[in-house]
Amino acid sequence: MTVTATAATVSDFYYGAVTPIAAYLMACLGAALGLRCTTRSLRRPQHRARWLALGAVSIGCGIWTMHFIAMIGFSVEGALVNYDAMKTLLSLVVAIAVVAVGVFLVGYRGGSPLNLGVAGAVTGLGVAAMHYLGMAAIHTNGTLHYDPMTVALSIVIAIAAATAALWAAVSIHALWASLGASLVMGVAVTGMHYTGMAAVSVHLTDLAGSSQSSADLVAFLLVMLAGPLLVLLVAAVIVMFDPDMMLGETEAEGSEPEPVPLFGGDSVFPAREPSQTHTSW
Repeated sequence: MTVTATAATVSDFYYGAVTPIAAYLMACLGAALGLRCTTRSLRRPQHRARWLALGAVSIGCGIWTMHFIAMIGFSVEGALVNYDAMKTLLSLVVAIAVVAVGVFLVGYRGGSPLNLGVAGAVTGLGVAAMHYLGMAAIHTNGTLHYDPMTVALSIVIAIAAATAALWAAVSIHALWASLGASLVMGVAVTGMHYTGMAAVSVHLTDLAGSSQSSADLVAFLLVMLAGPLLVLLVAAVIVMFDPDMMLGETEAEGSEPEPVPLFGGDSVFPAREPSQTHTSW
């Protein structure tokens, strides 16, 4: 029997503007929490690893949540879309792991151009890998094809966004400045997602007879999203109740971070007299 394939109509906005707006807000939330955690790690070096880890988890969960909220709006006309649960969860692990590599590099090695370049490239490539691994989890009665040039553009955007985020993490410490940076980072991360989605085309086989039914898909994705959303909520509570959360650079003169060595032995911040340590996060 000969099976032919026909190009299907693909949409990323099955529910209109609801999913892109919600996805953008999740990207902004993860970025804002990550920036505040990184700032806290620089002010309290004795707890640096904890804060960097929380920041990496926040940013990673924010990016992953953004991706799969946006995917709720993904539909293929004439096809039923499902996801492989293991690949979906693996993409979450990848997102957190690659963000952790970048955050720990700049957190411990500083914001030199070389370090930012390496950390940004690793993180950006990892974010792109998370995106396309999440796409590989899609099951439908057809095959997905990608435009190579658009895919390459999405990877470039991912690397640029990751580098900018890591630069902001070690350079922007005032509360309102970091919140503004998180809004810009949300645009970059969401833009990378929809650029990657613009590369997608779906060719259905003539065996396909089902039309898009979104109820089961939405239920599955909401279950997948529940864990990362809870993590972001817990991280938000920790950051909000941290005593230094509202402090910027000028307000926290007595809480300046200790010097962070770079590759060449310099430091991100000038050396200061050690201040009294705190036992809280």
